[in-house]
Amino acid sequence: GLLMALDVPQERGLGHLDQRYLDGLEVCRFPLLPFLQPLPLDWMYLLYTIMFLGALGIMLGCCYRLSCVAFLCPYWYLLLLDKTSWNNHSYLYGLLGFQLALLGADRYGSVDGLFRPQKRNAHIPLWNYALLRAQVFIVYFIAGLKKLDADWVGGFSMGTLARHWLFAPFRLVMSEELTSRLVVHGGGLVLDLSAGFLLFFDATRPLALVFVTYFHCMNSQLFSIGMFSYTMLATNGLFCHPEWPRGLLARCPPWLQRWLPSTKPPQPSPDCHYGGQRAQGGIRPRQHLAAAFTILYVLEQLFLPYSHFITQGYNNWTNGLYGYSWDMMVHSRFHQHVKITYRDGLTGEVGYLKPGAFTQSRRWRDHADMLKQYSACLSKLLPRYNVTQPQIYFDIWVSINERFQQRLVDPRVDLVRAPWSPWTPTPWLLPLLVDLSPWRQRLQELEMQLDGHTDAVFIADFPGLHLENFVSEDLGNTSLRVLRGKVVVELVEQQQNHSLQEGEGMQLPPGQYHKVHTVSPEPSCYMYLYVNTTALELERNLTRLRELRERVRNGTEQSPLPPELRPILGEAPPTGIPLDPVVSLFLRREQREQQRKRESSLAQRLRRFLRRKFFIFRRSALMTLIALRNLALGRPSPERLAQEVTFANWR
Repeated sequence: GLLMALDVPQERGLGHLDQRYLDGLEVCRFPLLPFLQPLPLDWMYLLYTIMFLGALGIMLGCCYRLSCVAFLCPYWYLLLLDKTSWNNHSYLYGLLGFQLALLGADRYGSVDGLFRPQKRNAHIPLWNYALLRAQVFIVYFIAGLKKLDADWVGGFSMGTLARHWLFAPFRLVMSEELTSRLVVHGGGLVLDLSAGFLLFFDATRPLALVFVTYFHCMNSQLFSIGMFSYTMLATNGLFCHPEWPRGLLARCPPWLQRWLPSTKPPQPSPDCHYGGQRAQGGIRPRQHLAAAFTILYVLEQLFLPYSHFITQGYNNWTNGLYGYSWDMMVHSRFHQHVKITYRDGLTGEVGYLKPGAFTQSRRWRDHADMLKQYSACLSKLLPRYNVTQPQIYFDIWVSINERFQQRLVDPRVDLVRAPWSPWTPTPWLLPLLVDLSPWRQRLQELEMQLDGHTDAVFIADFPGLHLENFVSEDLGNTSLRVLRGKVVVELVEQQQNHSLQEGEGMQLPPGQYHKVHTVSPEPSCYMYLYVNTTALELERNLTRLRELRERVRNGTEQSPLPPELRPILGEAPPTGIPLDPVVSLFLRREQREQQRKRESSLAQRLRRFLRRKFFIFRRSALMTLIALRNLALGRPSPERLAQEVTFANWR
C-alpha cells in the first residue's frame, strides 16, 4: 500500500496530470477500449485523490475492502485509458490490487483490527498466501522463459548495459562483451528461471534472498521502472514463514512493543479450515470457491502470456501489447527515422507532420494498433487545418536487438482506410527480416573497424521500395556501400542514377536529397558511413584551446596570448571585442564540467534526488487541492488560477 501510494504522484502521473489531461487539449489518445475517454481535468484530480486514499487505506488496513475498491477501480480505468503507459510492473500493480481486494490482508497491525476484534491478530487462509506467491513466481518464471529467446541468449537484447558503472567490478576480471553475455544476459536468465523455486524452499531461501535483493537493487539504478524494484523486494517476505513479522517485533524493546502490533499467537478465524482436532465441520462452499478461484486464476496467468495467437492484431515484430507478457527487457529498439506524410484527399496536396504531433508518447511507433488509432485521430484533427479527407502514411525505420534498420509498416498504405482487427494479423505490417539476424556479428565487426569520428548506419529494405534521405551539410564525408542485393541511387538535384551491387559504394553529395531504390528480387542491405566534419573541426578547436591553456599555465607557451583568447584563463573578455563563439562554447563546457564535479558526490546526488521528489509531491498536493477547490466552490478568475498554478510550479 505504501509503495502504491508513492507511485501515484510519480509513475501514475499525478505530478504532471494537468499536462496530460488539460481541458481542450488537442491530443491523440490510445485507449484499449475506444469508448474510454478522460474526465475533465478537475474530475481527473478527484479520481487520482480517490486512488491515492485507497492506497493509503490499504497500507493502514483502514476500511480495507472499500480502500481496495477505491484504489482498484481508478487504477484500471487509467491503465486501460492509455496503452502507451503499459509496462509489466504497471500491470502487476493492477493484479496485486485485485488480489488484495479478495484477501484478508487486514488481519494483523491494521486499523480495522482496532475496531473489529474478530479481525485483530487472526489467522489468514493459506490460499491467500498461495495466490500471492504464485503471482510472484509467475513473474519470475515466465520472465525467465521469455529470456530463452535467441536474441537474449545471444547477448543482443541489452548489448550496451554492461558499460554501466554497476558492472565495473565484473569488467575488472572480464571484457565488456563477456560481462554482457555472462553477467547481464546469462545471469538474468538464470536468476529469473530459478528465483521462484529458490524462494519457495526453506533450504535455498536465504541464498535466494541475497541474490534477488542484489538483483532488484541493481535494477532500481539501471532502469527507470518506478516502484517495481521495491515492490519485488517487498514480496520477498511472502515466501518466508508467516510468523516472521511477529518474531521481528518480539525483538523490539518492551516500551516500544506497546505501540506495535501484538506478538501473541494469532486467534482462529472462521475463514480458515482447520484439520485434525481443531476441525469444526466440513469445508464450506466459500472455501471450495476460494480454492477453485485460486486454481483458475493461476491457470489464467500462465496462459495469458502465451495467448497472442488469439489477439493477433496486437502482434507486431514482438507478440502482444507490452505489459502482460513478462518479456522484460528482451527487446531493445532504436529508431533511425520516422516520417509522417499526409495527402489532401481532394486537392492531392502532400505535407509532412512532425513525428509525435498531437501525441504525448512515442510508444505508437512500434505498435500497429496504435498507428491505426493515431491515423484515425489525425484524420479528425487535420480538417481543422484545411486538410480535407486526409490520407496518412507512416514510414518508420527501426532496429530491434541490433539488427539492420528496416521498415515496420508499408509506407504506401493509407492507414486511415487500412483494415485492422484485434483478431487477425495486420496486413500492412512488414515482416521482421529474421534471416538477416546472422549479420549482426559482422555488423559489430564493421563498426569496430571504424575510427572514433566515423559513424555507420546499417539499412535493410524490401524490393520495390526506396529510402529518401537528406545528407546534412555538416556531414561532409558521407558514403553508401552495398552489403547485399542491388540498389539504384538517385541523386535528385543532379538527376542522376547510379546502380550499385554487392561490395560497391559511392560518395553522396552533402546538402542534397537522394533516393536509394531496391531493385534486387531479395531485400537489399547497405550501410551509410558518415563523418560530421563540422563537429569534428569544433572538437579539434576545443582541444587546441585546452592544450593552449595548459601550456600557458605551465609556462611552456612562448608566444603571448591574443586578447580574444584571454578568457580561457579566467580573465574578463576585453572591452569592445566580441567573444569568439568557439571560446564561448569552451567556457560553457568548462563551467558544466566544474559543476558536474561539484555535484558528483553522494551527498549532492542524494540532495538532488530528495529535492526532485519533494517538488513532485508538493506539486501533486497543491494541484490536487486547487482542483478539489474548483469542484467544491467553482473556479476562480483566470488571473488568480494562473497565480496558484505558478505557485505550485515553483522550484
